Amino acid sequence: MATITFGTIGTNWITESWILSAHKHGQWKLHAVYSRSEDQAKKFGEKYGCSTAYSSLDSFFGDSGMQAVYIASPNSLHYEQAKQAMKAKKHVLLEKPATSTPEELDDLFKIAKGEGVFLIEAFRHIQEANYKLLQKSVNEEKRLGPIYGASFTYASYSSRYNNVLAGEVPNIFNLEFSGGSLVDIGVYPVAFAIALFGAPKEQTYVPYVTRPGVDGGGVIILRYEGFGVQINHSKCYNSSAPCEVYGEKGTLTINATTDISTIKYLDPKTKKSEELAGPFKTVDKPNVNMEEELVEFARIINEKDTKAAEDLERISKIVIKVTSDLRRQNGILYPADKR
Repeated sequence: MATITFGTIGTNWITESWILSAHKHGQWKLHAVYSRSEDQAKKFGEKYGCSTAYSSLDSFFGDSGMQAVYIASPNSLHYEQAKQAMKAKKHVLLEKPATSTPEELDDLFKIAKGEGVFLIEAFRHIQEANYKLLQKSVNEEKRLGPIYGASFTYASYSSRYNNVLAGEVPNIFNLEFSGGSLVDIGVYPVAFAIALFGAPKEQTYVPYVTRPGVDGGGVIILRYEGFGVQINHSKCYNSSAPCEVYGEKGTLTINATTDISTIKYLDPKTKKSEELAGPFKTVDKPNVNMEEELVEFARIINEKDTKAAEDLERISKIVIKVTSDLRRQNGILYPADKR
């Protein structure tokens, strides 16, 4: 499989995780780094054997040796940067949330098709091997029979919430940067549910709204035909609650919505449990596992697998439609909502 040369926008920990995961396989090679500070771009790239650095987006996207771009900038910048990248004939791997609004995302996918490039949102958790085992157990094997409901949790206290409590407005809690817990953390269990069950019939949200005007967390209900999914997410508190899917024939208990290490099936009649999860990839903190998504994204690009890309596009479009509706229900509006 051909090696894909890529550049990065963003020099934070998530970008480091992306590069470290990418370099574990021969399918990706870091080619260039962009930062508003060229010195910062150089220092960041040198850690990974990359000497090409840019502080100009025009020059960065004009680099003919770069085939793809990983974008992990503040949320509000994703749309314009991805659009410019694709106009320059670069494939785009766009960190979640892909855009601020459904309208922006629709436009980006139209551009991707027009330019003959791939646009893929980086939902790492739905590419995990154990998540795919969960999908198979629920949807193909019908292990649970008819679904009665589900509960998914992702609540992790953010150190940046300390800044909010001190009267500051960090990017991730800033309306101007399309911030908030729903799009940063809540999007994981929302995408988890949508990739598992499809589009909900409707959705409701009871958020805790922080002083800067974005949500710090809350409870979501996704309504499906005959059952509901409860989602609890937050950047203002921690939760160790597991995730569960309930059915007529039993319950599946999953340790988390990301980095799944256990999937336990409990038979309600025999009271016996069975472990369904396979091997679990571990990485050193604060990095996270992105290997499985990187392998799949390289395959899609190299094999020109438009069917797989369209399946991921469908999920991304449903997720942004749901999360945008949940925000707008509660008056959490970004500048992009008003255009």
